[in-house]
Amino acid sequence: MTEAQADHGGGIDAAAARFGGVRADWLDLSTGINPEPFPLPALPADTWTALPDHAAQHRLIAAARRVWSVPEGAAVLAVSGASAPIALVPHLLPAGRVHIPGPTYNEHARAFRAAGWEVVDTGASAQVLVHPNNPDGRFHAAPGALPLTVIDESFCDIAPDRSLIHLAARPGTLVLKSFGKFWGLAGLRLGFAIGDPELVGALSQRLGPWPVSGPALEIGARALEDTAWAEATRLRLIRDAARLDEMVAVPLVGGTPLFRLYEVDDATRWQEALAERQIWSRIFPYSRRWLRLGLPPAKSWDRLAAALQGLHI
Repeated sequence: MTEAQADHGGGIDAAAARFGGVRADWLDLSTGINPEPFPLPALPADTWTALPDHAAQHRLIAAARRVWSVPEGAAVLAVSGASAPIALVPHLLPAGRVHIPGPTYNEHARAFRAAGWEVVDTGASAQVLVHPNNPDGRFHAAPGALPLTVIDESFCDIAPDRSLIHLAARPGTLVLKSFGKFWGLAGLRLGFAIGDPELVGALSQRLGPWPVSGPALEIGARALEDTAWAEATRLRLIRDAARLDEMVAVPLVGGTPLFRLYEVDDATRWQEALAERQIWSRIFPYSRRWLRLGLPPAKSWDRLAAALQGLHI
C-alpha cells in the first residue's frame, strides 16, 4: 500500500471480487461501527422534500452541546461525517509542519500532505491527536497549545468521561466527532467540528449553506437527545467486547469497545482465512501481526465463532 492510498475499513465490494460471494453474504468487521444501531424513527415527509431549515440545524446543535458538554466559547458545526473536516482543515491555515503521533488513522497525514504540510516528529506548528487512537485505543493527555490542534474523537462516545472537549474553546483547537461510529448509522454521513469559532467559521464557509441533509439533522437530533439509549449501548458494547476477546483468544494489543486489536502470528493469513468465509477484518501496512476486528451483530456471533475455530486457535 502506498502512502497516497487510503488505509481504512470497508471495501466489501473489492473483498467479494477477490474471495467470492456477493455483498449481502459478507460480515464486515473491518470498520468499528456499532452493529446494533440507533433505531431509525419515522420522519416527516418534508424532511425529504424541503431544504434543511435553521430550526432543524439549531435543534441538532443544541443537542450536540448538551450531550458533549461543549464549552460556551466553542462553536459547533454539523458536517457530512468526520471525513469532511479531516480533508478540509489542513487548508484553513498556511501549510507548515504538523505532528501526528502514530501509528494512527492515516487519513489525517494524507490530508495534511495533500495541502502541502510536512508531517514531522518535532518542531511542529500543528498537531493531530486521534483520541482514543485508532487502531490501539490509547488515550492522550491534554496537549499543549499550538496554532492548530485537531483532536479526532470519532470513537470517544464509548468513554465520554475521557473526552478532551473542555479544550474546544481554546484558540486554534478543533474537536471532531463522528456520529456514525457509536450510533451505528455511518451511511447517514453526519459528524461535527467543535472548537475555535474562527476555524469553525472558516470551515463553514468552505462547506456552504447545507452541509448536512434534512434526514441527518432530524435523526441526529433524536439520537443525541436519547441519553438512555446511549447509556445502555455503552454497557452492551463493553460486554460484547469482552465476549469477542474471549472468543478470539489471542493477545489483546488494545482497542475500544467498538473494535479490538489483536496480535496474531500472521495477520494476512488470518484476514484471508476469515475472508474465505466471507468475514472481512482489518490489517495494517505497518504491522504484519496486528489484526483488528469490530463487533458482529447479534445474529452473527455463532458464524464468527465457527470461522475462528477453523483457524485452529
